[in-house]
Amino acid sequence: MNPNAPTTQPREADAQRGTPSYGFHAQLGKTDFAASVERVSAALKTEGFGILTEIDVQATMKNKLGLDVPAHRILGACNPPLAHRALTAEPDIGLLLPCNVAVRQDADGQVTVGFIDPIAMLQMTDNPEVAKVAQEARERLQRVCAALT
Repeated sequence: MNPNAPTTQPREADAQRGTPSYGFHAQLGKTDFAASVERVSAALKTEGFGILTEIDVQATMKNKLGLDVPAHRILGACNPPLAHRALTAEPDIGLLLPCNVAVRQDADGQVTVGFIDPIAMLQMTDNPEVAKVAQEARERLQRVCAALT
């Protein structure tokens, strides 16, 4: 098995390994970090997601705490039609938006992409329309995850 080959680790596998079950991951291997962020953004776009926010965790930790940490970006991804449906069904659901996607470089140089599971995040409500939106968002994000591998 090629250690640099990209792989996905679905939510169920994460749970078996003791990883929190609020998301799923793609392993991109040892690759250029900036190119990885661009690749993730482009893959999100194919499923109708735009990037509303981008947090450079590495720069923030350096500027605020003087710490040198590996490259890490949090992308606030939004699919406007899905967000509109969720906000129409439950206006305060905006507290749980957007769908965060984290791109990080691990200590061994591997790049990992973590996706929030919208169903896990939106279980705080019992609104059936919000549940439908969460299911559709999950399916779209899982396709993005699969496309990265």
